[in-house]
Amino acid sequence: MKQFQIEPLFGSETWELAGGFNIAFTNSALWMMITTILLWVFVAGGMKRELVPGRWQMAVESFTGFIDDMMEANVGKEGRKYVPYIFSLFMFILFANLLGLMPIGVVGLHPFTFTSHFTITGVLAIISFSIVLIVGFWKHGLRFFTLFVPHGTPVWLIWLIPVIELISFLVRPFSLALRLFVAMMAGHVLLKVLSSFVIGSLNAGPAYGGLIGIPSFALMVAISALEILVAGIQAYVFALLTALYINDAEHLH
Repeated sequence: MKQFQIEPLFGSETWELAGGFNIAFTNSALWMMITTILLWVFVAGGMKRELVPGRWQMAVESFTGFIDDMMEANVGKEGRKYVPYIFSLFMFILFANLLGLMPIGVVGLHPFTFTSHFTITGVLAIISFSIVLIVGFWKHGLRFFTLFVPHGTPVWLIWLIPVIELISFLVRPFSLALRLFVAMMAGHVLLKVLSSFVIGSLNAGPAYGGLIGIPSFALMVAISALEILVAGIQAYVFALLTALYINDAEHLH
């Protein structure tokens, strides 16, 4: 599990604030910074607004249009004002997931998939959930609580359904964070286990290498391809569920 271990860098392990709060610059913070810089460069490079757009500009516009269509389909016209946030959320998670799969360990660099940590995905989920609460109470006031009483609820179930709906609502940020965290962590653990099979079998001799190592390596290649797909799907699911939760806050469905 060393690949998930958070370690302070550049001798920052002694950096502390008053009260003993450690503010070390960690490998997780480093890869979040790298992800942010690469995302900024990607978006900035696609905002040249050339008359004949190049591939870079078309890529950025395609992602932006994709998010805009998703928000309009799930929230309606009101969803357009949330496009910058959902776009940033989707692209940040996508870049983070893909960077964690880069095979740069062969040159001595070891990528860190910070979306495989529940603290990171939890913060992203809390930010999204906070937006839902702010929008809901800002737009509807105390009528926001009617979200927990679905239309058509029988009178004799008024005492039970709101409780169930409230619990379901409060679980949303937890499930949102857990889904991304588990998916990314499980994939990396599986690749690590298979790589240990490859190395161990090759060290054990040619027979074990042919019997165990080669099939394990082939499976690693297939799972790596699957992980690239999962990286995109998980970013999309996180953004889509956030859009659906915002829709509830906007329309009280």
